[in-house]
Amino acid sequence: MRRWLTGIALSTVVALAPAGCTRPAGTDGDLSDDWAPMAAPAVFTPAPDTCHAQPQEVGYVGAYAPVDCDQPHRVETLHVGSLPSADTKTPPTAGSAQMRTAFAECDRQTRSALGADWRSGRVGLSVVFPSPAAWSGGARWFRCDVTELRGLDVPVPVRRTASLSGTLSGASPLRHGCFNAKTSGDEVIEMVAVKCTARHRAEFVGIWKAPKSSYKDFLDNAGRAHRGCRSLIAKFAKVPDDNNLQYRAGTIFYHPAEAEWRSGNRGVQCFLWSSERVLTRSMKGAGSRALPIT
Repeated sequence: MRRWLTGIALSTVVALAPAGCTRPAGTDGDLSDDWAPMAAPAVFTPAPDTCHAQPQEVGYVGAYAPVDCDQPHRVETLHVGSLPSADTKTPPTAGSAQMRTAFAECDRQTRSALGADWRSGRVGLSVVFPSPAAWSGGARWFRCDVTELRGLDVPVPVRRTASLSGTLSGASPLRHGCFNAKTSGDEVIEMVAVKCTARHRAEFVGIWKAPKSSYKDFLDNAGRAHRGCRSLIAKFAKVPDDNNLQYRAGTIFYHPAEAEWRSGNRGVQCFLWSSERVLTRSMKGAGSRALPIT
């Protein structure tokens, strides 16, 4: 219909021209040079503060279908950043400088949005880049996607009907608390979350930021991580951070996977471990009487 109407309008102009109609002021009578230049095609960029039914490892435009965060979803995009100077032919991969830059921004923005370090609760963070085709077409965005996880040892996204924003800013069921650790020798098989008033032997105390090193060096120096966690225990329980601390409580730590480590995640989750006796309260601020030297 639009083409037909345009055709009628042009026919009218042609028919009137011989009748002596003059050109409007400011025109030259040449229609071919009066069109505005076409704008450059816009590159698709996802929106922040949106939710999605399922996680995406790659941000394919065809699979982009955001939903309101009060509707059932498993993923929330808290932030969208960009890497305008990235000149690689393909999207960043684990361990690349661009991935480390994107992760650092996502880490910072996510901690700000949640109100605390996302690793202190049942929250997972992932960085999502455009598809290779979109990247080659000029897309340079990255999404900071977060999910509520089923458990410390079960990193399965939970279905939600509310935003995660602000959920770690105070007391929250998502925060790590007390656990019963299932062990085999010196290895922790599973950490089962329980109320701190129930019988337990382990409690989350904080995140230790490991120094920059290779992943192998980190694994080969587990003692360094245990020492870092002991200092967090001292601060958490309000006990002296001295050589006797190792006789007050043991330590358990969870560390990032290799790809996460290489991409900049140095956050080690630290737990107090009571091997000598069962606890029935939180050790937060408990002092030396609650954690005697044994």
